[in-house]
Amino acid sequence: QVQLVESGGGLVQPGGSLRLSCAASGFTFPLYSMEWHRQAPGKERELLAHITSTGDYTNYADSVKGRFTISRDNARNILYLQMNSLESDDTAVYYCHVDTTHNYWGQGTQVTVSS
Repeated sequence: QVQLVESGGGLVQPGGSLRLSCAASGFTFPLYSMEWHRQAPGKERELLAHITSTGDYTNYADSVKGRFTISRDNARNILYLQMNSLESDDTAVYYCHVDTTHNYWGQGTQVTVSS
């Protein structure tokens, strides 16, 4: 019954911004660290950002550090990814992830960065 539902993707110009959301249900969201990953065509899935259960620590891949910000609202069971200064290389399907007794993934949301 664990569900992760991403939203907020779309088409954006280079240099633009998007905020992705992941609505979580079926587990005690405030007890778990959460992650954002992405997968571009022809590439392996890439870990982008990690946030601890309370949100007190975050970590980022070098490819997005300084441009992306992971955050969470534990009262509403929502994970966010704020993406700024987007580049064409950011084009990918973005997924949220949690590891409880198993690995769980959302359905993904497409982000396309293009002029």
